Parts: sequence; structure tokens; C-alpha cells
Amino acid sequence: MSGDQPVPEPPAFPGRRWLLPSAVLDPAQDPGSGRPRRRPRRTARDWVVDFTCFLLAVGIGLLALDTVNKEAGLPDGYAALDQVLGALACAALWLRRRWPTGLAVAMVPVCFVSATAGGAGVVALFTLTVHRPFRYVAWVGGVSLLLNPLFYWLRPDPDLSYPWSVFLSVVLTGATVGWGMFVRSKRQLMLSFRDRARRAETEAALRAEQAQRLAREAIAREMHDVLAHRLTLLSVHAGALEFRPDAPRAEIVRAAGVIRESAHEALQDLREIIGVLRAGDSDDAGRPQPTLAALDGLVAESRVAGMKVVLDHHVTDPAAVPASLGRTAYRIAQECLTNARKHAPGAEVTVTVSGAPREGLTVRVRNPAPPGEVPPVPGSGQGLIGLTERATLAGGRLEHGPEADGGFEVRAWLPWD
Repeated sequence: MSGDQPVPEPPAFPGRRWLLPSAVLDPAQDPGSGRPRRRPRRTARDWVVDFTCFLLAVGIGLLALDTVNKEAGLPDGYAALDQVLGALACAALWLRRRWPTGLAVAMVPVCFVSATAGGAGVVALFTLTVHRPFRYVAWVGGVSLLLNPLFYWLRPDPDLSYPWSVFLSVVLTGATVGWGMFVRSKRQLMLSFRDRARRAETEAALRAEQAQRLAREAIAREMHDVLAHRLTLLSVHAGALEFRPDAPRAEIVRAAGVIRESAHEALQDLREIIGVLRAGDSDDAGRPQPTLAALDGLVAESRVAGMKVVLDHHVTDPAAVPASLGRTAYRIAQECLTNARKHAPGAEVTVTVSGAPREGLTVRVRNPAPPGEVPPVPGSGQGLIGLTERATLAGGRLEHGPEADGGFEVRAWLPWD
């Protein structure tokens, strides 16, 4: 009987729907809509369990039949009725999976009338205990215990005294209920373990998916920050050559040199990012990542490209800045210089870096209104969004916006532990 499949009482998980395997759900209802559905076919194990329960009930009924034959003064017609009811009760056990409560309730009056139906009553009570909450078992088992003393008073056992008969019936009922509750608890425990395992697998898959998404976002942000600077140089100087075909030869040569150098650097940066993707380690693959100490080189490169940049550096020892913090500050300054070159050509850009340990690192990039007409340069605004995300991931904050005089300022604060 331990192989019987119960319908456990779903445990309480706030905000989460409890899903059970189809083998333990009520086969008469669909779990989503509650509408009737086709019953699942019995497995080979189910058939073995059902046959075992049937044979057990028949065996107990045959033992009770011997007692019925020994009862003195029992009419022959009543003895035949007892046997017929016992046979019908054993046959009804094949319905115990579908109607455990109805079968157990029907067995109470049948067992009060028929002694040979006692085995079927025990199996029905066990099935009810396994499949239904304890309140059903308490009602059915309590009524059975109340009727047992009256049954043995009306039909005393020829081999046992009245107290022993009542005592053994109480022990048998208690053992049946206890065994059923043990099986039910074991099944519920196994189901909870399976549910936890499924939830753990789902959460692990979600964590892995989130990690992949964050990695893709980090790679996309890095590609934008690295390549946007180079490609903006290409766009600006190519646009200058397009709109000023009559420019002096020296200026054309300088612009062509900047375009060539920027294209070469962009290709190198792209190869570096591809190397990082292949190696799977952004810290060890490719060329060394920029730090705050490389900010001077970035400003010098921008000046060579024709920008007016003023660097106001108040960090005494840039090499003491943590690598991740310096890289974030470098990328912020790089993106701001790129935007200033696109949207405020000819304006003087001021880059201010200040801070100390436990006070944080502040990066401020400001440019006034452009001195002349700004040629149309494509832009999606993703750079500032990426900078905000980068600063937030580093535990800091970033603010940006236009000023009253037509200029633009970006101010970022990053924690420096």
C-alpha cells in the first residue's frame, strides 16, 4: 500500500502557484481550469498496488467469514447478506483512486452491517488518509470508532471478549490512520524536495541568463566607449574635408593623417575587444585596460586632433587610484570629449578630475556653447545612457545637462574606498 499515489495538501508559498505532478493531482479535474479531464492511465506499479490492496481486503474478509459462520443465532439470510456486502465492498476498492472520500464514507455503514467488509473498510480508510487532509480522516475515523463498540455489542466475537474486541478494533483503526499519515507526509516531503529542486534549477537558469545579459551589456558598453571616440574623429575630419574642399593643403594632410590614425586605432581596439570575447577574460586578454594615469594621453590625442582641451588634474598620484575606478573615470572623460567634439566643435573643453580616498573621485567635463554653426552629426544619445549605467554599476552617480549660456556639463562622482 505504500506505493499508492496520494493527492497531498499543497503547502503555502506566498505569491507562488503550487504545481504538482499529474500523477498526484485529482485525475478528475484539470489543474488550471478545474474542468473534468480524462483520467490518466494506471501504470504497472499502480496495478500492482491496487491488486495488493484488493487481495488484502479479500484475505481479511475471508478471516471474518470464519467468524461469521461461528456466530450463534445469526440468521442464514443475514449471513448471506454479510458476504454479499463484503464482496461488493472489495470490488468497490477499484474506485478508491477516483473517489477516496465517497468510498470511505460509504464503508462506514457497510462495515457496521457486514463483518466481511472490514478489510475493505481498512483499505478505504488508509486511502482516505493518504489522499485527503486530516479533517476528513478525523470525521470518518471518529464515526467508525464510535460505532465499533456498538457493533461488537450487537455481534460479539465468539473467540474474543468484548473489551478485547473493542481494543483491537481501536488499535487497528489507529494503526491504519498512522500509517496513512506517515505515507502522506513522506509523499509531501518528496514533492517539496522536487519542487525545491525545480525552483533551484529555474533560479540557476535565471541567474545564468542574467549574468550573460549583464556581460553582453558590459561588452556593448565597452565597445561603444572605445570605438565611438575613434569613429567620431573619422566623422568630424571626413566631414571637414567634405565641406571644405578648398582647405589649405597642410590642413588636408593633417586631417587625412588623423583619419588614417583613427582608423588604425579603431581597428586595433576592435581586435582587442574580439580578443577579450574569445578569451572570456576582460582583465587579462588583449592590451592593458586604460586607467586614470592614461588620461593625459587621451587629452593629448584630442589636442592633436584639433580640439581645445584644458585638463585640471587635482589627484596627486593617479597611479594610486584603483584600476576599475580609474578605468571608469577614463571612459567617462573619453565619451564626454567625443560628444564635445561632435556637438561643440571649436569650443574649449575643460576636464576636471579631483578626489581622494574615502572622499570619492569627481570627474567634471564642461564645454561652452559652440562658436559657430554645428554641422549635423548622427548621434543616438546612447553614450550618456551608457555612462550613467557605468557610474551606477561602480556605486556612483552621474548628472548631465545643458547650462544657461548654451554650454553642456557632465559631472560624475565615483566612490573611492
